[in-house]
Amino acid sequence: MHPLGKIAVAGLALFVFCGTAYGYANLRALDDVSRDSVIDGDAGAAPGEQPADGSLDILLVGRDSRADQQGKPLSPDLLRELRVGANGDDLTDTLIVLRIPNGTKDVKAFSVPRDSYVSMAGGKGKINAAFGRAKAAEARRQREAGETDKAKIDQAALTAGRRATRQAVEDLTGVKIDHFAEVNLLSFYEISQAVGGVDVCLKAPTKDKNSGADFPAGPQRISGADALAFVRQRDNLPGTDLSRVRRQQVFLAGLARQVLSAGTLADPGKLSDLIGAVKRSVVLDDSWNLLDFVGQMRGVSGGGIQFATIPVVNVDYRYDPADRRATAVQVDPVAVKAFAASLIGKAVPRSPVTVDVANASPREGLAARVSGFLQDKGFAPGAKETTGARRTSLVRFGPDLAQQGAEVAQLLGGLTTQQSTAVPAGHIEVVLGTVYAGPGVAAGGGSPAGAGDEPITSDGVVCVD
Repeated sequence: MHPLGKIAVAGLALFVFCGTAYGYANLRALDDVSRDSVIDGDAGAAPGEQPADGSLDILLVGRDSRADQQGKPLSPDLLRELRVGANGDDLTDTLIVLRIPNGTKDVKAFSVPRDSYVSMAGGKGKINAAFGRAKAAEARRQREAGETDKAKIDQAALTAGRRATRQAVEDLTGVKIDHFAEVNLLSFYEISQAVGGVDVCLKAPTKDKNSGADFPAGPQRISGADALAFVRQRDNLPGTDLSRVRRQQVFLAGLARQVLSAGTLADPGKLSDLIGAVKRSVVLDDSWNLLDFVGQMRGVSGGGIQFATIPVVNVDYRYDPADRRATAVQVDPVAVKAFAASLIGKAVPRSPVTVDVANASPREGLAARVSGFLQDKGFAPGAKETTGARRTSLVRFGPDLAQQGAEVAQLLGGLTTQQSTAVPAGHIEVVLGTVYAGPGVAAGGGSPAGAGDEPITSDGVVCVD
């Protein structure tokens, strides 16, 4: 069982987004929120600065912890209320990146599945283990160096774990993280109660003793332990862990609507509870000036947040030949980087180049989705068709379009290219094979649950499994 600190971390980001709605005076109450040195000195964007990679990027982390931010263990009574056991691993069970493109007020949020199998410090492994690996290694280094103060050892180890998590996400996605926020189990519980609950919807009734989930079908409002169970449940769900990721996203969308609603912003009691919950259990990087950030974020609305998940290759990846029961989520770093880059915004219009897309895979609607993605990047949509099965993907073009052909190949995750005089003038041809894992592989530019699922935004309630 893997208890999750889940989506509460997003409460902080949403909370600061709505700061201008109730004034800087209330936000100043967060001056004493916990801080840590997570971001490299030259990484944070100064007030008013537009990050060089085209987007202000915030890493939101939910950590599996049975202690408060002062390291004090949660009481047995509270653990029972949270429906979790006394023992927790040093894992980051929620990883979400908020991308806020330069010059716009659109917010794109994408999830990194916690079991994504990646290269990181200490060797390949699941990305949620980066925290624990670095934390243990730093604690050992501190002791070997002669440090005996437990508080100093623990703090240095936590900092190392947070920095390693940030680095693992940067290496996988190609996104330079500008700011960092972390929550634990207790803060999720308190934040969801402080806002008066969150509206969600289930396609069917569900029950799971491990998480404590017991929900009817249809729309419902959840908070506290029920909200935690909603985002923790992984048993009795279709679609493996990716269905749980979709649960996280729909809950985050509801939290956005609730935090930014007049009922929350105009209620002094709710605002006070929300501020208190954030102060008690959220950790921010020490370079993040919240007042400046809120000023930069004027105009962001609750309905303007769009959610997706990085493309995946295999959700049942048997990565260990010595233990065929061990599974992870296989990802292609090239495809992930192309996907993350696509969220910054549409490209500047270019000279007309038409891209024809042929789907040689069994994924229904893939050609149309990829064509739409390339249209957003400034290419003219061409023919969209289904063709005979083919394993690998290919981008073909004439000699005069070599540069544009290479760009299309890169945008789609680093596909193989081929010059061909048979391609009509002014056209690029894309053939998508069965192992294609780039943008458009699922509905919504990376939605985890399949092509038929409704895209998740903070505009309304989407029913999920």
